[in-house]
Amino acid sequence: MPDNEMEKRGMRVALDTLGCKLNQAETELLARQFVEVGHHLVAQPGEADAYILNTCTVTHVADSKSRRLLRMAHRQNPNALVVAAGCYAQRAPGELEQIEGIGLVVGNDEKANLLKLVERAGGNHRGGSAGNSGAEMRTRSLVKVQDGCNSFCAYCIVPMVRGRERSLLIGQVVNEVRQRVADGYKEVVLTGTKIGSYNDGGAGLKGLLEGILEETDVVRLRLSSLQPQEISPGLIGLWDDDRLCPHFHLALQSGSDAVLDRMKRQYRVSDYKKAVSLIRGQVPEAAITTDIIVGFPGETEDEFEESYRLCREMEFARIHVFNYSPRAGTEAARLPHPVESKVRKQRSQRMLALAEKSIESFRRRFSGKTMTVLWEKQTGAGVWSGMTGNYIKVYKKSDEDLSNRMLPVKLA
Repeated sequence: MPDNEMEKRGMRVALDTLGCKLNQAETELLARQFVEVGHHLVAQPGEADAYILNTCTVTHVADSKSRRLLRMAHRQNPNALVVAAGCYAQRAPGELEQIEGIGLVVGNDEKANLLKLVERAGGNHRGGSAGNSGAEMRTRSLVKVQDGCNSFCAYCIVPMVRGRERSLLIGQVVNEVRQRVADGYKEVVLTGTKIGSYNDGGAGLKGLLEGILEETDVVRLRLSSLQPQEISPGLIGLWDDDRLCPHFHLALQSGSDAVLDRMKRQYRVSDYKKAVSLIRGQVPEAAITTDIIVGFPGETEDEFEESYRLCREMEFARIHVFNYSPRAGTEAARLPHPVESKVRKQRSQRMLALAEKSIESFRRRFSGKTMTVLWEKQTGAGVWSGMTGNYIKVYKKSDEDLSNRMLPVKLA
């Protein structure tokens, strides 16, 4: 179809995402780009001229999910252009190109050109006005501020698929946040591969946050993830501004110094405890959430118990548990003494049980308190779900339309 005809009729595009908040932010941006030039967003691959999956490759499970979704999209709609984009596409394009039905593989290096590549590759271009003519209205918007990582932790494939660290200009991020506020979003989440390493001409994350708080009317500002060595009194002092959500996702990965050394992490357990103490001293109501890897090569029973005890001691609001998955090309994949699958599973189950207790314990701390909730969506007949600034999920029955409203609520 000629380019001018395609532009006039537009494509129906279904976008899907696996993985981290950075992937989600990039998919959100892609949605805006497609809509701005006249294409239409649809929810299902079966309705689409082009189905785009922004893939994740952090574990073999993520790879498997990507392949399953791509094959499913092709089965549901054999005539659609099926596009594999993102980290898996960057790491192993040849694997994806061999899957029947995939018409385009676009790695992170070319993701910025995805709109043009999809338009060039085609699809049926049925056009019409079905589906959303604009990006789906949400209450929370993710804004990418940084990409890449220079750390090369032993287990992590991300530096190989995301490249070296680079940051957007403060002015560019400020303009993005202003646009989201103008679009009606109440909460903006700043995300990246490693946002604690943000750097614009010597201005770090603290300078970025100061710029956003001074130059925008954002109602809520949340950070995606930090590392303990990135926490400082100057940074935490910014939380005197109540627009900053009292929620810190502080990656732990292991509570054993010996395992942290093998992982090539850049902190010790004592550094982690110091960061948590600093946060709680300045922001008492803060939720601290974390990631933990169980079954890292060579992890002994005693080392696992160190992690378990530390996670219990830290009283996390949430614990995201990952069963170690070797990634070809990483240092950890070559380490001796792999932990047996059965043992990894047992340790994962214990940590997941602790994670459930941690969620409930954190929530009980705020029972009876009145907190501001950003209501997001209906989850059932008249039941709405929303989130407090410190990451507590709240439900309320109401006949009113609460979507995108911030209201005080007494927690049960």
